[in-house]
Amino acid sequence: MRFGVPGAGQHPGAAGRPGPFDVVTVFDDSRLESPDLIDDEGLRNLATSGARIRRAAHPEALPHLSRADRPRGVLAIGPEARLVRAVLEPVCPVPFMAWPGPGLPAWVGPLDLVVIIGDGAPYSWLVDAGSAAARRGARILVAAPERSELARVTQSSGTTLLLSDGVDATSSAVAVIDLLGQLGIGPAVNLEQVAEAADLVAEECSPVRDLSNNPGKELALQLADHIPLIWGGTVLAGRASRRISEAIRRVSGLPTLAADASEVLAVLRGVERRDPFADPEDGVGNDPVLVLLDADKAGRHEGPMAEELERVADAVGVRVARITSGDAALTSSDVERYVRLLAYGLYGAEYLRIGLGK
Repeated sequence: MRFGVPGAGQHPGAAGRPGPFDVVTVFDDSRLESPDLIDDEGLRNLATSGARIRRAAHPEALPHLSRADRPRGVLAIGPEARLVRAVLEPVCPVPFMAWPGPGLPAWVGPLDLVVIIGDGAPYSWLVDAGSAAARRGARILVAAPERSELARVTQSSGTTLLLSDGVDATSSAVAVIDLLGQLGIGPAVNLEQVAEAADLVAEECSPVRDLSNNPGKELALQLADHIPLIWGGTVLAGRASRRISEAIRRVSGLPTLAADASEVLAVLRGVERRDPFADPEDGVGNDPVLVLLDADKAGRHEGPMAEELERVADAVGVRVARITSGDAALTSSDVERYVRLLAYGLYGAEYLRIGLGK
């Protein structure tokens, strides 16, 4: 059964011969104030994130899903499967696994629910996995375009198809989390509030806002000509750190690292302290910048790690950039905080691309 409607200032580069970690493209912050940015495709795509989350909602799918018994176990595959796991795992009353593929684990059968978030690729391993899930008689919740190969091979009486564009995996994952929450195997999620969270970041990071009042442009300036070391203070912030790292690497070619605190600390401790009297143009493109996501919301175990990261960064003269999902006192859901964090980071990556002239 299918639900929904388808379709909807300049920093000089490194001097001399560039090495593998040198950034040679000139970052020009004046590009961030261009009036033409209103038509930039990347920024427009981010600005419509809230609308895509609203379109991804399919409440009419709930009766079809709720007719079946509670599954023995839940398996999630595809882009953002780890996001679904991070949100559901603490409260899910049945075993939950995010599977990296390819293929399916041997235990999946008629008593289980397979959640598939499509990636839009016609020959993806997800197609084979979805076909196998259907052959085994598993219940399937799949987010994919209506005429996609993934939608075709997963057709069965036990399949619920959520129509998506096959591109924005985050909006599909949020819709899946919402449905699973209504089934009682995940937390309650207010999709409208999640969409509003994305809209608020889009407003804050709008190209019409100047550098002095734009967190996306400010982050791009902090990232320019540096190697980002990204750490998240919560489980979902850690997931967002990897998405942001991928985006920065894709648009800039920077060798980024998103990792656990122990790995980031190992890199920081290997940094040679910068001479404050040295020529500021020497080594540009090699210096790291520490990016902390929701460090202010780190728990009892993560809090000391956040403090140690900042202490070591300060000791070796590494800049620290902070991204927060909002006041910890606000009663925002984990999904709202994730969407905000991710949006701030993605805006920073897009403005970095623009500043580099790409």
